[in-house]
Amino acid sequence: MPQTKILEVNLLDPNHKNVLEAADTIAKGGLVIIPTETVYGIAVSMLEKEAINRLYKIKNRPKDKQLSLLIDKKEIVENFARNVPVAAYRLMDKFWPGPLTLVLEAKDGGTIALRMPAHAIALSIISVAGVPVLCPSANLSGKPAPKELKEALLDLNGLVDSAVDSGPCPVGQESTVVDLSVKPMRILREAAISTAEIEKVVGKKRVLFVCTGNSCRSVMAQGLLKKKLKDLRRSDVEVLSAGIMSVVGMSATANTKEVLQKQGVDVSDHRAVQLTKELIDESDIVLVMEKIHEERVLNIAPEAKNRVFLLKEFAKINDSSLDIRDPIGSSIDFYEDTLDIIKAAVERVAEII
Repeated sequence: MPQTKILEVNLLDPNHKNVLEAADTIAKGGLVIIPTETVYGIAVSMLEKEAINRLYKIKNRPKDKQLSLLIDKKEIVENFARNVPVAAYRLMDKFWPGPLTLVLEAKDGGTIALRMPAHAIALSIISVAGVPVLCPSANLSGKPAPKELKEALLDLNGLVDSAVDSGPCPVGQESTVVDLSVKPMRILREAAISTAEIEKVVGKKRVLFVCTGNSCRSVMAQGLLKKKLKDLRRSDVEVLSAGIMSVVGMSATANTKEVLQKQGVDVSDHRAVQLTKELIDESDIVLVMEKIHEERVLNIAPEAKNRVFLLKEFAKINDSSLDIRDPIGSSIDFYEDTLDIIKAAVERVAEII
């Protein structure tokens, strides 16, 4: 039986020609052992059914046992998954790239397991291959996952086409697997990341306030809600704000600072933030000041439609309009009136969040 071809790659030089060779082999339907930060895995193109069948046979793995998909950027998760929950985005933000596998609803039905490895060579191979790369651990089913290539080759030498050797895996422990396709979520395997770490991220809620420039209304709402939650001794809610047309880094207006100071809220260190899809995805509730802000949020992230509300809806004020008008350029009295409306709504939000 022919021996597996060994391709040595230095972790400090992930653009090595051997990376190109490994990626090409995967793209053409071959099986390649590759390193990740957790353990070595067997990489195979998701598009090559014969290669996948060969992988199952080599590993003696039951066909109903899912193979994890490795990706090189968080932004492509929605290419493979649907109905991605807020908790998943927050876990990605906290632990990706890293030793965390997320099980999500697959776009074509069923579920899919996704991970973004924190290993330069693995990421380079995935990127260069240009195909979706499935990658279970490089061991026979039931045996320990290999932390070094030599461990993998004890059983797999000659059974796979090539193997990339970059030395010991930095973490040396399998990824934690969290199933977010069900409610409540289930931790299918606790490994490199503890259950406590997962629950700390998932257990926290996030409120995002959105206005135009992130210098007046959303700043007021953010400051007031943070103060209210502090008064209630609640640390389970994170409060953020952003603008649809922000000048990034701009401070709050002088009038905003003044009216909030009277409420015991200091926003002197506030700096404007531009609204992004990532901010929306990671928020449990998005509260906007005007209909135009709601339209912009949904234009960026249509899947957030059930999490976006006009803030004034919570104020219980007899008013035909649900827009909270922009006070910028107006008198301090107008700022005070705007603050009163926002405060009434925020008090209600604090009760229900």
